[in-house]
Amino acid sequence: MKIAYFTESLPPKIDGVARTLTQLGNSLYSHKIDFQFYSPFKPGHEIPWADNVIEVNSLPFILYPECRVGFSTQRAAFELLDKFKPDLIHASTPTPMGLIAFNYAAKNKIPAVSSYHTNFATYFKYYGFQRIEHWGWNYLRWFYNKFQKIYVPSKNTAQELENKGFQNLELWERGIHLNRFSPEFRDLELRKQISPEDKPILLFVGRLVKEKDLDDLVAMNQILKSRNQNFKLVLVGDGPMKDELQEKLPDAHFTGYMEGQKLANLYAAADIFVFPSTTETFGNVILEAFASGLPVVTVNKGGVADLIRDGENGFIARANDPENLTEKVELLLNKPTLRHFQAISARNLVQYYSWEAINKRLIQSYEELLAKFSKN
Repeated sequence: MKIAYFTESLPPKIDGVARTLTQLGNSLYSHKIDFQFYSPFKPGHEIPWADNVIEVNSLPFILYPECRVGFSTQRAAFELLDKFKPDLIHASTPTPMGLIAFNYAAKNKIPAVSSYHTNFATYFKYYGFQRIEHWGWNYLRWFYNKFQKIYVPSKNTAQELENKGFQNLELWERGIHLNRFSPEFRDLELRKQISPEDKPILLFVGRLVKEKDLDDLVAMNQILKSRNQNFKLVLVGDGPMKDELQEKLPDAHFTGYMEGQKLANLYAAADIFVFPSTTETFGNVILEAFASGLPVVTVNKGGVADLIRDGENGFIARANDPENLTEKVELLLNKPTLRHFQAISARNLVQYYSWEAINKRLIQSYEELLAKFSKN
């Protein structure tokens, strides 16, 4: 089996899609499956399959200069693919390169699948373009429904897409390496540096962008302070909202991007993970928080809610309701024993999310589709 992937997200870019595809690449490599990625980003040689990545030309995306959109002539892309001779095409973003990938599959009568990672259409409202959101959904539906399968990361996302007319949906969840995130990585010295008065640490990890609903986090911070709650808010990540957030959250601790052991240490040093985003299709950071022994407060919109057992390993607040978000966080701030038991429950749940098992199911899905095509 030879698979060609098309994506705008691979290391050194840091986001959930890049992390997901890196783990997929690791699984394919370990199973000795032949594959190539076509991407504007090429990983360094610390990743064993870096030579399996073909770097394509790209332009910065207008809303996010750090993101790049790959481009190529169809002829040039077809020539590269003809050399590789894939059995299956997998497009992970609804971009021009994704369309070229589908066209190649159609021309050569091989299966083409896609994976849905990001609710792009919901982003318009955060930048003053809410009136054209329906056009965004029309395009996404047109693009994804071309493919034999659309892999989605959560049941919640699958239901939302089905309601919007997307077809051939199949679950491909996200996983975690439990040895990389653990309460055992709790660093008391790091905790003391961040919160010298040993205030409970509220942690957010993600891109600092409007579509993460960080205005709700700002409002929550203000409400908690008005109620004289003791806490220290920590934000891990970077993005175009950073300057604005630093101005609105002068007492918060900003770390910038973090990864590896430093990130694991910070997770384990925190007390509560707060994630108000309504636009997630899954929420990898939720699993990282669970594995680190943190209860999570999130919202009832998007894929993240699928991971929370309300009251057991965290709380689900109403979306875009800072007051309700604050109430849920206060419950955990005021009840350390509840935090402790929810942390244990969170750690127990995450045992079921193994990358190896999740990617093995994806590979089996590929094999079933190839077998079906071979009969036709």
